[in-house]
Amino acid sequence: MKKNLLFIAGLWVAILSAHGGYAQAVKRARTRPITFTTREASIKKVLYPLAEMLKAGELEVVNREATAFEAADKKGIKLSARENDGVAWLKNVDFTNGVIELDIKGKDVLQHSFVGIAFHGTGSPNTMDVVYFRPFNFRAPDSVRRIHAVQYVSLPQFDWEILREKYNGQYEKDIRLPPMADGWFHVKIVVKSPHVLVFVDGHSNPSLAVKRLNSTTHGKIGLWVGNTSDGEFANLTVDFTE
Repeated sequence: MKKNLLFIAGLWVAILSAHGGYAQAVKRARTRPITFTTREASIKKVLYPLAEMLKAGELEVVNREATAFEAADKKGIKLSARENDGVAWLKNVDFTNGVIELDIKGKDVLQHSFVGIAFHGTGSPNTMDVVYFRPFNFRAPDSVRRIHAVQYVSLPQFDWEILREKYNGQYEKDIRLPPMADGWFHVKIVVKSPHVLVFVDGHSNPSLAVKRLNSTTHGKIGLWVGNTSDGEFANLTVDFTE
């Protein structure tokens, strides 16, 4: 009888220990990206839970403060407003070609809302490609402002001022059926070097289609905001094709 009791007690200790280890594993897993494998073995789709990643220290925030938020239908992070550009880099993510998708929210304040995605970041300060949006221009009554709604830049050599002066209208466009300036909008960026295509709110035609302006082949991905801008970001997924 005594042996049976000892056996049962030992069994419960083992079960509780295993459960504790499992619970810790689940807790750790919640902060990690969730991977979906498609039918094509060469494509991997990863969902990045931004709020959890921020809390776990898996975002490198530069020149901004980042806070997690949870609304009725969105969960993500917000970057604060400050002078000069800011970015929240995803740690340990190396991106070559593929599809970046996410929801973004800026604001309808002239010259104070520049929000987008950086990719192929090299680690050197301000060296990256960026696709960003000017929400205050989405539905502007001025047609010239409207064609400045979505922009591609290659920093630091090809910022918007240089591109507008030398290649006016080539690296920035309007958005057909534009979103509300102060609302959420969905972005899909297809990078297949040297080409970059930008789709907004599920439209089949790209709002912007350009050739990249540098020869970098891979690098970091980050959530980007421009000078004096804040922004909110949610539902980030990346399809890695290489």
